[in-house]
Amino acid sequence: MIVNVTDIEDSRLDAFRWRDRQLASKSERLETVGAGLFVAEGDLVVERARLAGCEPVAILCAQKISAELSQHFSPDIAIYVADDKTRGIVTGLGVPLDVTGLFRRPALRSVTQLCQASARIVVLEEVDNPTNLGAIMRSAVALGWDALLLDSTSADPLARRALRVSMGTTLQLPFSRCEPGTDFVSLLHQHGFSTIALTPDSSATELRSIDCSTQKIALLLGSERSGLSERVLHASTYRARIVMKTGIDSLNVGAAAAIALHVFAPANKSQELRR
Repeated sequence: MIVNVTDIEDSRLDAFRWRDRQLASKSERLETVGAGLFVAEGDLVVERARLAGCEPVAILCAQKISAELSQHFSPDIAIYVADDKTRGIVTGLGVPLDVTGLFRRPALRSVTQLCQASARIVVLEEVDNPTNLGAIMRSAVALGWDALLLDSTSADPLARRALRVSMGTTLQLPFSRCEPGTDFVSLLHQHGFSTIALTPDSSATELRSIDCSTQKIALLLGSERSGLSERVLHASTYRARIVMKTGIDSLNVGAAAAIALHVFAPANKSQELRR
């Protein structure tokens, strides 16, 4: 259903103005039956949300693509058409994207389900920057990893900025979140994973010296500020470091993740990359 909107203050567009905490409360972000909303910004992210089976609520777009979009969504979904100025102001981006979509958040998978269905998992502890999270997810999908596991303090994969940075690939990567206080290293070991904790510590093993290509692998990454906790570092199967030029203490967690994800990518993906 195409609806033309000319008033910037039109209340029907309010949800497109909302920030992440208005779109989904903390409890809704942890809901296993699906609750709350998320915003997909840009044609590629909207398309990936649709193809991932996410339930649309409303669409805001430019006139030039409204007819095409109406062919991909049910007639009962409102497709609001507005000019560039209105779209730029309403979304808060300033840039008038051709399309922005409002979707219902999918149900959160259980940690057990995630571990049982995966052989390569990226695990994040206190990675609270959505930009870094988005970059990590984009690399994980590109390099053939199966899933993402977050501790209770890491950022939301469906946050507006995380989705933008990941170019919507978040929606192709199953993810789950641990309850506060969860010993996720022990949990991963119980499910047969070798855990590789990434650290710049010079006493850690050089990344490429670790050979566990035939095993189930969980790559553990910590916050930009302090890295992984001592508890996680000591409990992990391996402590691994990326060799860097003398005098350089660390890499951005997104850049470090991309390197490690490539090194420990599934065998079939590694073969594709070498061709």
